[in-house]
Amino acid sequence: MFDVTPLLKIFAARRRAQLARMDAAAVQERTLLRLVRRAADTRFGKDHGFAGIKSVADFQARVALRNWESMWDDYYKAAFPNFANVSWPGRVPYLALSSGTTSARTKYVPVTEAMNRSNSRAGFDLVSYHFTANPRSRLFDGKTFMLGGSTKLVPEATGVWSGDLSGIAVKRMPFWARSYAFPKEEHALIANWEEKAELMARTSLDEKIRALTGTPAWILILLDRVRALRDARGESGRPAYPDLELLVHGGVNFAPYRARFEKLFAGLDVDMREVYPASEGFIAIADRGYGEGLRLNLDHGLFFEFVPLEDVASANPRRHWIANVETGVNYAVVMSTCAGLWAYVIGDTVRFIDRSPPRILITGRTTYWLSGFGEH
Repeated sequence: MFDVTPLLKIFAARRRAQLARMDAAAVQERTLLRLVRRAADTRFGKDHGFAGIKSVADFQARVALRNWESMWDDYYKAAFPNFANVSWPGRVPYLALSSGTTSARTKYVPVTEAMNRSNSRAGFDLVSYHFTANPRSRLFDGKTFMLGGSTKLVPEATGVWSGDLSGIAVKRMPFWARSYAFPKEEHALIANWEEKAELMARTSLDEKIRALTGTPAWILILLDRVRALRDARGESGRPAYPDLELLVHGGVNFAPYRARFEKLFAGLDVDMREVYPASEGFIAIADRGYGEGLRLNLDHGLFFEFVPLEDVASANPRRHWIANVETGVNYAVVMSTCAGLWAYVIGDTVRFIDRSPPRILITGRTTYWLSGFGEH
């Protein structure tokens, strides 16, 4: 395995310089206008006069906020599973499965090739932030352990696949990158979690694991099993993964888990970095230390709006964007994306702690606030 870390550090330094110069509002407005130009000839674009949109204000005047049920009923339901030219031009090869937030309905979130590129760029930003925190990193001198659900994809139509977002990422992984990834594809396909965790724990013992990604609870289960296996081999004093330098976590509040991870990683210099990925797009990454906020990914084909929580159910909600958000306010996140979601309320709430660059803390779900008696 060739260690590409030194080469990537050069590109990461250039990316950090680009991020340092970024004008957040200008980048976001350019992003939105590029998105609407691309989608102007789609059904959604024609219905909303995309050809005439010249500013953020134009967009907000023409495109109302939508939840999944509205987007599904008005645009996707009749076309399923072929979303080509419905709200984004060309074929939509992947549908990411995501649970509905206000009903039991499974969401089939479109994932275009443009969105795949967006997610890849966000992944490189994550690596860049890690190199800043760990200049002596040798991240690609070993493997990245991607701990997720089954990566099996279901064929929905010719050229259209549905499944977990991690499965989509594995399917489109370039051949050269596979030597840096763990587990093997056939192991990642296993649906039974207990069987999969046991197999991965055993087969990872002698691998040089440099990075570990997943939700904290799943990772702890894995690490406990690896430690038990090492004890059985007479390696009780050895860390689960002695070469580990990066833990990437997301999906839940990390605070209840942090002390356990610090204990497990005692003696190792492990960079524990939070990410905010969603089926709708890779939203933000921690670019500094724990609790210092997640920096929004502003130039990856995602346009963000932020609606004060009390306005989400309003007939005339106040719609802020990067140019005029305020710190300390609970906002519902609204996204327009390079996969064809437009003014889409994703269901999460955030609070800004910085405006330049924009950094957020995740504060919960809109249903926590709008559903006073917990019926959701």
